[in-house]
Amino acid sequence: MEDQAYIGRQPIMDEKQQIIGYELFFRHSADAQSAVFEDEFKAYSSVLMNTIGGVDIQWLLGEKLAFINVNEAMLKSEFIELMPPQRTVLEVLRTINPTAEIVARCQSLREQGYKIALDNPQLSTEPSPLLDCADYIKIDIQSLTTAELQKAFYQLHTPSVKMIAEKVETDQQFDDCKHIGFRIFQGFHFARPETFTAKVINASFDSVLNILNTVSQDAEIDVIEAGFKKDTALSFKLLRYINSVGFGLSFEIQSINHALTILGRKQLYRWLTLLMVTAGENSTPPALMKTSITRGRLTELLGETYFEKHDRDNLFIVGVFSLLDAILKMPMDKVLEKIQLPEAVNEALLTREGIYGPFLQLTEACEDANSERILQLAELLQFDAEKVNECHISALAWVETLGI
Repeated sequence: MEDQAYIGRQPIMDEKQQIIGYELFFRHSADAQSAVFEDEFKAYSSVLMNTIGGVDIQWLLGEKLAFINVNEAMLKSEFIELMPPQRTVLEVLRTINPTAEIVARCQSLREQGYKIALDNPQLSTEPSPLLDCADYIKIDIQSLTTAELQKAFYQLHTPSVKMIAEKVETDQQFDDCKHIGFRIFQGFHFARPETFTAKVINASFDSVLNILNTVSQDAEIDVIEAGFKKDTALSFKLLRYINSVGFGLSFEIQSINHALTILGRKQLYRWLTLLMVTAGENSTPPALMKTSITRGRLTELLGETYFEKHDRDNLFIVGVFSLLDAILKMPMDKVLEKIQLPEAVNEALLTREGIYGPFLQLTEACEDANSERILQLAELLQFDAEKVNECHISALAWVETLGI
């Protein structure tokens, strides 16, 4: 595992909290924070070749951007040109000395269609020669006061440069950055539960919850059907889903009963799980919704070689439901009082322990680009970087195909 690199990623979103791209971090397993360029370059190149090479076919089917951290060796290499130019933003690390050669290379890459992002150029004593090449400038908001942030924004912002507020972790910070003029944001403020108090769950969630509980109790099909009949919108969604192209049925399903028979309990349970996080479409930030579904898929894929189908379904539920506290704005223990889930699922959601816990922990570590935790957990589960990265990219690709 000496020369492997793990991918971490963070969503980058617009002011409506729609995900517009992901920053992909490559963490070198020997020493994630090290600047051993030779090993790092080897590791990064390996990831680009084996994992990201097919990304334009996979998750870049969507309109997402891939922000890639590049060191000097990568910037000068041809490997970087494996990435699809129209979807790739090269994030030039601050450790790179902006020589005339580096500036010329950045200009050449821009001519090919790549975009260049600069990281916190306000920290340099002299204006960087790379500023003229910048399409994006990222500012770490945690290291600045509001006044300093405003000053940096006005000094660096131009009509041709998009400013990104990085490490946005609270709603207040998100609002402050919007007020200053930022329109692109990075961080997990939407997924960091603040202090929630128990609230009433809205009607759309309530319907899904009730049906989910009847399915988990193995109720008769007519009881499940009655639950759907109480909610016209839910019935419509079920019929639309079963008649979608994905099912490839040669005939149209018109009754709820028939739809439930065709779908089967396992698939119905999984579909209702997804509905739980999409039911509150009007109030749930899109980035939060998409992150929770990506968590579900990644947690499931990581457990593929460990578990039978039934447990993998539970892993999917663990991943998707791990953000229900943020989605419903209530503490997780209160949420779980309302849903009847298997004990092992509850344990993973409440404590991140039990048989499913480590898989959810690894998913969260990847999401946070927490290099130490990724390495520790991957070793515990006996995964190599290639396996984790493959699952990671596959999860992102799968969520893009859902069209949500």
